[in-house]
Amino acid sequence: MRKITTVAFILFIGILTSQAQVTVSPGLRGGLNLSRLTNIDDNGLKSDFYAGGLVAIKFNRYFTLQPELTYSRQGSEGRYYSEQNPDFGTRTKYELNYLSLDAVAKFHFGGQGFHILAGPSADFKTSDNFGRYGFDPIDFDFSIIAGVGYSLPNGLTFEARFKQGFIDIYGYDGIEYDNDDNYYYEDLILNQVFQIGISYTFKVK
Repeated sequence: MRKITTVAFILFIGILTSQAQVTVSPGLRGGLNLSRLTNIDDNGLKSDFYAGGLVAIKFNRYFTLQPELTYSRQGSEGRYYSEQNPDFGTRTKYELNYLSLDAVAKFHFGGQGFHILAGPSADFKTSDNFGRYGFDPIDFDFSIIAGVGYSLPNGLTFEARFKQGFIDIYGYDGIEYDNDDNYYYEDLILNQVFQIGISYTFKVK
């Protein structure tokens, strides 16, 4: 059975390799971020932008692997309660900006322009404005990206994505820390981003 499985796997890889016509195309991407942070007071969507570069590695007309380097301005609308205004709080805009390394896999239906996509993202914080409120978010987040898009033959692509962070912005893991300040998974403050944008890949001869 093990030999049969091994032979089948080798044949499968051989078929993929024989049909693959790998092309590598650099490109640029950018668009609108609509971001929020979970479990903060009076949270709401914050609008900003993302911009970066990509390399589209097209193995065949059905599958593309796309590494990306993106500057993403995220955060959330919220309400900050201080000693000066403990009852009503102050409407504020929290800023969390990241440099993201993404590895996005795309599947093109029928080998045509419409595609779905998914992949991981490693996000490294570049700046924030939490210091003015006495907070200090950690420097890293790990996210999962999913979305849909449509690519034109001229290299222009339109996409809508959702990005979900999995690490609390203060580094908590949802475990009870002490008897006075219990912190569970449902209390974690996570990044969530909805992205609408375009990209363009250059044809390399």
